[in-house]
Amino acid sequence: MENLISLVNKIQRACTALGDHGEASALPTLWDALPSIAVVGGQSSGKSSVLESIVGKDFLPRGSGIVTRRPLVLQLHKIDEGSREYAEFLHLPRKRFTDFAAVRKEIADETDRETGRSKMISSVPIHLSIYSPNVVNLTLVDLPGLTKVAVEGQPDSIVQDIENMVRSYIEKPNSIILAISPANQDLATSDAIKISREVDPTGERTLGVLTKIDLMDKGTDAVEILEGKSYRLKFPWVGVVNRSQQDINKNVDMIAARRREREYFSGTPEYKHLAHRMGSEHLAKMLSKHLETVIKTKIPGIQSLINKTIVELETELSRLGKPIATDAGGKLYAIMEICRLFDGTYKEHLDGVRPGGDKIYNVFDNQLPAALKRLQFDKQLSMENIRKLITEADGYQPHLIAPEQGYRRLIESSVISIRGPAEAAVDAVHGLLKDLVHKAVSETPELRQYPGLRAEVTNAACESLERMRAESKKATLQLVDMECSYLTVDFFRKLPQDVDKGGNPSHSLFDRYNDSYLRRIGSNVLAYVNMVCASLRNSIPKSVVYCQVREAKRSLLDRFFTDLGKLETKQLSSLLNEDPAVMERRTALAKRLELYRSAQAEMDTVAWSK
Repeated sequence: MENLISLVNKIQRACTALGDHGEASALPTLWDALPSIAVVGGQSSGKSSVLESIVGKDFLPRGSGIVTRRPLVLQLHKIDEGSREYAEFLHLPRKRFTDFAAVRKEIADETDRETGRSKMISSVPIHLSIYSPNVVNLTLVDLPGLTKVAVEGQPDSIVQDIENMVRSYIEKPNSIILAISPANQDLATSDAIKISREVDPTGERTLGVLTKIDLMDKGTDAVEILEGKSYRLKFPWVGVVNRSQQDINKNVDMIAARRREREYFSGTPEYKHLAHRMGSEHLAKMLSKHLETVIKTKIPGIQSLINKTIVELETELSRLGKPIATDAGGKLYAIMEICRLFDGTYKEHLDGVRPGGDKIYNVFDNQLPAALKRLQFDKQLSMENIRKLITEADGYQPHLIAPEQGYRRLIESSVISIRGPAEAAVDAVHGLLKDLVHKAVSETPELRQYPGLRAEVTNAACESLERMRAESKKATLQLVDMECSYLTVDFFRKLPQDVDKGGNPSHSLFDRYNDSYLRRIGSNVLAYVNMVCASLRNSIPKSVVYCQVREAKRSLLDRFFTDLGKLETKQLSSLLNEDPAVMERRTALAKRLELYRSAQAEMDTVAWSK
């Protein structure tokens, strides 16, 4: 029993140290899954006296009004007989308190540090562990006393604030409610019973404690309540007799108080038959046994939560990536590996393993042909323009057989307009390649981990693409210029000759430039230009792929790698300057994972030994 509760105490302390508890969170945590006992009662119901009786020490602040203004998570640890008693606070981990008057003062001081020297409350708990041979292993949460009115110095909302805080603890399905009610007041008005009934209507999680039995009016007793006749709970009521204020003032020790309590129940005729299950000593043992029973029933659920959380933590840590080495070689290796991962992702987009590369084909199959079709050669080859260019090309000497220079000028002025679609194809592919860089960066988790490296890799990749675009544009436009600089002679040799065999040499210059003649020239030029368009439609994609796509796959980060080798350790460190929030998150997750793995191993051991 003691080992099981000690294990839960240990896990709870670790959860608290890591912030893995549910006081201020609606998310299920290991803390929420571990059963604990929440002590609930109205002001002056005797809560503090009950807790001190269980511990056997005076350690809680006392006074009028709201004394408990922050939850106190109290963990009791039974140690070997003869060992010295001591206490430890979570906020003072390396300090042991052997003077319990100092413990009381520290609780009051720590409360004031959070709330100020006022009568305000705070939901931030104080965590106290007490180690003693005179206690049972137990975890109790002492909550502020429920009240009905605000006193001077408190806001009107204090009544509801305290109730909400109490509810946040006792609403949890794994919380055991220790409801403290004074016997010298009508049970129907008990704040503890009222709120317990609301959150636990069947009484499955509620344990009732009746205090101040010795202060009841003469002629009255609490037998019907203690026997469960007046208000029945699933578990028997326990009656206790607290020390009086006079006893406290006289520093009557707990041993004498417990003896007096036993004598009261065994010597009072009304309670003699119940004496075996009355008193603070019985209450402590009963709570410890009950807590152990509840823990045993919850072990499968706790194990399930632990296993599920371990998987989630491992996944999250994997997503955040590993911490980087501190030496220059380790940093350089890490950067190179991350860049290779990015480069591999980028190539997968181009090769069709990931989406995006197909858009490049769309440029060649749809955008480029459409742009070529939109070229208005008919305007360039209008009668007026043909006559103008032919006449200008002839100069003072009209052509004799065919207007060769006129043909060249007409073809060149038409073909040169193909530079526009060719340049647009280069720019379109460049835009797609650039988009894929950003996509591959976002899909490389390791780059998200290091903003400095992410920016440098993105810039280096985009700069490489700019250089590739310049080379591609130069090569692609040269294809167009080549078509202008050298015409395909065979095409024209196959055309009918322009001179009329046996023609009349006395035809005037005007006749030579008649509409029929010019239309035939325009038709021949258009046929040639269309042939060139068909050829460039095939060669432009080849040039673009060779200069841009192929090079992006081969050498996207080559220059970056060259420059990387020249960097010093400090500069390498700046590239791996991880987001502080990510570093903190990884550290927190690693500690939490260590906690859950330890809890998993210990819970598995307990489960197998049942």
